[in-house]
Amino acid sequence: MSILATTVMPLSSNFLVPNGTFLVELLAFAILVYIFGKYLIPPINRAMTARQEAIRTQFAELDEAKADARKAEADYKEQLNDAKHEAARIREEAREQGAQIVQEAREKAQTEADRIIEHAHTQIEADRKAAFTSLRSDVGSLATTLAGRIVGESLDDDERQGRVVERFLADLESAG
Repeated sequence: MSILATTVMPLSSNFLVPNGTFLVELLAFAILVYIFGKYLIPPINRAMTARQEAIRTQFAELDEAKADARKAEADYKEQLNDAKHEAARIREEAREQGAQIVQEAREKAQTEADRIIEHAHTQIEADRKAAFTSLRSDVGSLATTLAGRIVGESLDDDERQGRVVERFLADLESAG
């Protein structure tokens, strides 16, 4: 019987039957749940909801900032490309203006050279005529004197002297 007595437990020590401390503990637990549910959990939930909302707002602002940054980058690239095109256009205009200035300077130089050459030709022609006139009179007097010595008679007659000079110069021109 000793085995049977040890296997049967008295009713007061049965763990399936609630005792007085269990009910107090259950009541304390229910009060704690009520207090937590009424006073502690709602502020925590509000704080968590507010934090989640703040995080959502920050993500939205981040997305907006990314979009603004992309737009600013696109605008910057567009302005940079526009500036490059404008610089190329200005360089081309400057190159064209430089070429035009060089062309104008060449034209002015050519005009001036033509004027100088024309003036030189006029001066040469005037000098040639003056030399020819001077030479004619000098050659005429020398030829007359020489012809007079060769012929042995004086050729002081102006008309005869003119004919001799003309004939002599004609011979010189045909020989030259």
